[in-house]
Amino acid sequence: MSTVTSTTTTAATTTTTKTATQSATAAAAQSLFTSLNTGSGVDLSTLVPGLVEAQFAARTAALKAKSETLTTQISAVAKLKSGITDFNSALKSLTEGGTLATQPSSSNSAVLTASGTPGAKLAGLSKSITVNALATAQTAATATSVSKTASIGTGTLTITLGTATYSADGKAMNGFTAGSATPIDITIDAENATIDKIAAKINAANAGVTASVVTNADGSAYLAMKGKTGAAQAFTVSGTDGLSALNVGTGATGTRLSGAAANAKLTVDGIDVERASNTVDDLVDGVKLTLVSASSTPVTLGAALPTTALTSVVSDFVSTINSMMTDVKAATDPITGDLRSDAAAKALQRSLQSITLTKVVPGSFTDGTPTTLAEIGVTTNEKTGALQVDTKRLSEVLTKYPDAVEAMFAPSSSNLMGLSAQLGKIQLAASSTTYGLDASTKRLNEAQSDTTQAQDKLTDQRETTTTRMTAQFASMNSKVSAYKSVQSFMDQQIKMWTKDS
Repeated sequence: MSTVTSTTTTAATTTTTKTATQSATAAAAQSLFTSLNTGSGVDLSTLVPGLVEAQFAARTAALKAKSETLTTQISAVAKLKSGITDFNSALKSLTEGGTLATQPSSSNSAVLTASGTPGAKLAGLSKSITVNALATAQTAATATSVSKTASIGTGTLTITLGTATYSADGKAMNGFTAGSATPIDITIDAENATIDKIAAKINAANAGVTASVVTNADGSAYLAMKGKTGAAQAFTVSGTDGLSALNVGTGATGTRLSGAAANAKLTVDGIDVERASNTVDDLVDGVKLTLVSASSTPVTLGAALPTTALTSVVSDFVSTINSMMTDVKAATDPITGDLRSDAAAKALQRSLQSITLTKVVPGSFTDGTPTTLAEIGVTTNEKTGALQVDTKRLSEVLTKYPDAVEAMFAPSSSNLMGLSAQLGKIQLAASSTTYGLDASTKRLNEAQSDTTQAQDKLTDQRETTTTRMTAQFASMNSKVSAYKSVQSFMDQQIKMWTKDS
């Protein structure tokens, strides 16, 4: 049927072009005859362009039509490629974001919050966690304020990390044991002896201690120092004579402690554990805990299936697929489609049409576990061919087989078959430079280049023909003028002879 349409269109175009050519030729001939009959000479500015147009009109129109068709086809291919690429990127981002995977839940987010790590299997998660104490960091500050422009002193500051014992109120260090890390020496010269520059030197040393300057209303300032959380992150600061006012440790008088280094203390299902940080990702498999506050009341850690998010993403997936199918169907329509003969576009159409029947959950099941979109309620409308969601079936599947639905949209390290992976395969095939849309783009661009060269060649031929015809008719015009001069002379002679006789 497409062949008939193509033939009809070609015949119509040929007839129109032939008529235009005949009209242009007739007009040019009439101009010549009129010019000769009136004896006014040939109007080259009208005649030559008319004859040239008559000679080249058909080929010019054909090349223009071909170029426009190729441009439309190139644009259509780009649209399909962009659509499948954007869709795949969006779905991949969504599945990797973790919002479609089972998430850990905390019964008291004021005590601790929880989030899942990518690929974690959290179904059936149940833990009882008591946060007995938070991890804290040792903090110290100078006992007296100083002018921000005054020189505190010069020499060397030595920072040592280790463990410490503190007074009951945590404001004095009673004992210190150095850790395995090498102490860090920081040289303070006269140019860096002010409180701001000393703080900068401490921070630049990356010694496990950060320094900041706290300014009073009167402009004077204190130097504050803080270590990392955890019992093994206690620190001492030892300064040579000129910097002894910055000493931190047992017996130090120039600084005061306002916090002690200590581990977080938790009880997990009856087992006491400690961690150096309030962010804990190695206590419960697949879960990152953030400790917020201490409490004697246990917190229940469970798992929540993202039913609402999965229902929403199924609906969005179907809507996007339908939109893409509409574009592909229009592009490959056997009568009006710009890509009706493009193998890559047709292959993409077949891939999208079969996606509901593609297995996206690994394994063989005999208990009815769904492994395809069709089995969770994504069906094809028999009248329109569009996908639709059987919400009742989807709800039933989410209730009975939640892990299978999650695996489709949020594949784990043990399941790399999910929808995102399948769509990625479709995109990869569609983008192939051998047989995909990229190959189509290359072929169409080459054809467009050939057409442009043919148009340039035809333009050169028109110019050559115009020059040749102009010269020919100019010569003829000159001869006609000469003949008319002879005729005029003869007419005058005849009149004189007649008069004399």
